Order: sequence, then C-alpha cells, then structure tokens
Amino acid sequence: MKKLVYTLSILLITFSAFAQDLQDALRYSNYKISGTARSAAMGNAFGALGGDFTSLSINPAGVAVYRSGEFTFTPSFGKISVDGTYLGSTSTDSKYNIGIDNLGYVTTIPTGSNSESGLVSFSFGLGFNKLGSFSMNSLAEGANSNNSILSYFTDNMNADYDNIFGNEDATLDPYYERLAWDTYLINHDDNAKEYFNDVKDAGYGQSQRKSTDRRGYINEYLISFGANFNHKFYLGGTIGIHDVYFKENANLYEWDAKNNIDYFNDLNFNTYLKTTGSGFNLKIGAIYKPTENLRLGLAFHTPTFYKFNDEYDSSMSASTYNNGNPISPDKAGVYDYEIETPMKAILSGAYVIGKSGLISVDYEIVDYSTVKIKNGSDGYDFYSQNQTIQNAYKRVGNLHIGGEYRVNKNFSLRAGYENYPSVYKTAYLNTTNMNSNTSYSTVAGGFGFRQGNVFFDATIKHIMNDENLKLYPGSPEMAKYATTQDNIIFTLGYKF
Repeated sequence: MKKLVYTLSILLITFSAFAQDLQDALRYSNYKISGTARSAAMGNAFGALGGDFTSLSINPAGVAVYRSGEFTFTPSFGKISVDGTYLGSTSTDSKYNIGIDNLGYVTTIPTGSNSESGLVSFSFGLGFNKLGSFSMNSLAEGANSNNSILSYFTDNMNADYDNIFGNEDATLDPYYERLAWDTYLINHDDNAKEYFNDVKDAGYGQSQRKSTDRRGYINEYLISFGANFNHKFYLGGTIGIHDVYFKENANLYEWDAKNNIDYFNDLNFNTYLKTTGSGFNLKIGAIYKPTENLRLGLAFHTPTFYKFNDEYDSSMSASTYNNGNPISPDKAGVYDYEIETPMKAILSGAYVIGKSGLISVDYEIVDYSTVKIKNGSDGYDFYSQNQTIQNAYKRVGNLHIGGEYRVNKNFSLRAGYENYPSVYKTAYLNTTNMNSNTSYSTVAGGFGFRQGNVFFDATIKHIMNDENLKLYPGSPEMAKYATTQDNIIFTLGYKF
C-alpha cells in the first residue's frame, strides 16, 4: 500500500489525508437521503407510507402503493455555514449549493381483472435520489504554543533515522516529509545526529490556519418493482446503482505572527484528493395495512459494494532564510480499493388520522462496525484499518418522524425531524473519543399543492451537525466544527 497510512489511533479523530481509513468508511456509508420535497418535509419517514419516489430508496414496497403513474423533478438551493473553533478562536466560512435531489418516473399496471382482491397491480419505478452531499467550505485558525505539523514530520524521520539519513530523496514520503525536507523546513543536526525544525526549537507560538474546500455527492440510480395485494399488502425490490464523486482541496498555513521564530516566516502545505467510484446494492421491503388507518413497514438493504479510485497530490512552500521555491511531488498518486458498507434494517409505522392527517415514524438500524475496506490495488488487505473500524464504530438507530395535515383537497402542510446519533464508541484504547457525543439532526417544514394531475411541493430544511477534527496528524489539539445548513427544496410532479 502507498506510504500514507497513519497511526490508527490518530485516525479515530479524523484528519483528511490520502490513506483509506475511518473517514472513508464513514463518508460513503452514512447516507443522508435528500429526495422529493414532500419526503424531506416529513423527515424522510416514508418506510410505511410509500407513494413517494423517495420511498423507493427507503422501503421499495412503497412503489407498489402507487395507483397511477407519476413523474417528479426536484431541484434544491441551499447555504451551508461552518464555524470552526480552534485553540480558543472561532472562524466562519460558508458555501452556496445548487443541485438536483430527485428525478423519478413510476408507472402502475393493473392486472386487468378489475378486482380489488388478490394481485391488484404491478408497479415499476426508474430514476435517482441523492443520498449525500459533501459540498462545504470550512476554516479554523488559532495560535499554537506546543505543536506544528513540522514536529509530526520530524518525529517520523527521527523514528526511522538509520534508514533515512543520507538517503532522504529515496526514502522520504514524497507527498509529506520529503516536501518539508526539500523546502528546508526540516534540517539535520550533524552533531546530535538527528533531524530538527526551527519552529519546535523556538518553542512554537506560531499561528495556524486550515482551510478546506469540499465538493461532491452520492447519487443512487434505481430500478424498483412492486406488487399490490388487496390494497393491504405490498411487496417491492430495488436495485440501487451508486455514483460517487468527492473532491477536497485543503491548505494548512503556519506563520510567525509574533516574529519570534528565527529562520522561519511561514509555510503552506496544500493537499488535493479526488475520489470517484461506483457501487450497487439490493433492497427488499414490505408494507402491511392491518387496518385502514394503520400501516407497518419493514425493509432490508444489502451492503453497498463500492469500487473507488483516488487521485491525490500535495505541495509545500515556505519562507525561511533559504527562501525556497514551492515544491511538489514528481507526479500525482493514484490508488484503487473497495469498500463494503453495512447492512441496514428499517422498521416503520404510520397512522392515518381520519381523512385529513397522518403521522409516520422510521427507525433505521445500522452497525457501522461492519464496514470493510478491501482489495487495494497493490494487494494491501486493510486488516489493521478494519480492526480499528470494528473497535471504534458501533451500531446506531437513526430516527425519522414526519407528519402531514391536509387543509383541503388541494393544499397540505407538513413537518418532520431526523436524528442521526454518533457512530463512534465512547472510548477506544482507553482514550475518550470526543466525537462520541456528536450528532446530525434536521428539522423541516413545507407544503404541497395539487391541481388536477399537477402537483407542487416546497420545503425548507434546517440541518445541524458538529464534529471534531485534527488539522493535521499528530496534533494534540482538535478543531470543533459546528455546521448549519438551510435548504430550499421544490418538487414539480405530474400524475398520469
């Protein structure tokens, strides 16, 4: 495997780097679906309701609930803001996002018996739902009195001193330590026979800033089939094909703001990562109506089997007494690997209140400790990383609650809530994990308007999330990122 696998305990509080690790396992496994506006407004609690295209990615039996054909198109617009708190200072960055969350087509075929008993109809659905968005900008800044990324590099070099000394060009990682060596940020003490850096020797005190620009998505293209029995029992299956794109540009800037470090003014360490991939999964589900008002749902999702390709690069520039030029590796790195996500079970219930209202609840059970990274393009088996995932992640229950009130036959009001608890265990290797208390939650509200065969739905969705991240490996301090996002989602649909 390429030379970029960091100490696994460090990766428990993630640092975005090039190695395949806990961050990748979670990024491509922890879906936050965003489909139609109606589903978003109701907390995506559609496992027992069906009749909405988003339900095909939740409980595929939902496609069998349709009694007519339908076409939906869902654009969205939003702003995501991130407050990064680091070493007592808070910085804010934001980003606007425009996208398409859903495009769907459903057709229903009666059995031809004109009977309301037995097998009443078949349904077929084709389209896509967005399962995740990675687009965001973040910023964290503070003055560090006890560490630098140069210390991490220097310690690595001294730990393997006998192999490195005198052969630095061939042995140092060209995307990390080699960059610091070539820009004269790390030097060799011939008398002490060790590597050193001027920032540490001066007692630190330099300022640090980490800026990150991320973009990307997970889209699920799906084909669904369903059958309606007696308008009481519905069965369905979905074949999901995933398209993944992730790109991150990050810059770590350290500078001597107080002008008290000899031979050092500043450094810029830039990293670039682009991940593309595809995968597939299968979903099966059932919905049962024991009474006209009560609906129960059950669905199972197989793991998603992904194949990924990483392209990565880095560069470093520095202002020191040598005034070195910017340095970068001879070529960008490339690596292929696979990820197998957890299975998922979804329990659902909904109750229709008369002819004017309903309330729905979905509970997703996912064991993130079962994520597997495998089959590196150089033969690496990721055994150590998978053991760490097993010990660091846990099983969680994600909650979705939604309600709808029909004001009249043409106009409805909706509201919903979602909660995704932390997937991290409280402690690992006798160390408390600060991400064990983080969570991701949403609140949403919206309305729907129907006129003949045309319908229009609109939703405002507010997302809240927080997490703790290291700015660089080896840092004893973490930045806390508090994220808020507001999305406006519209669905235009036509029934036929």
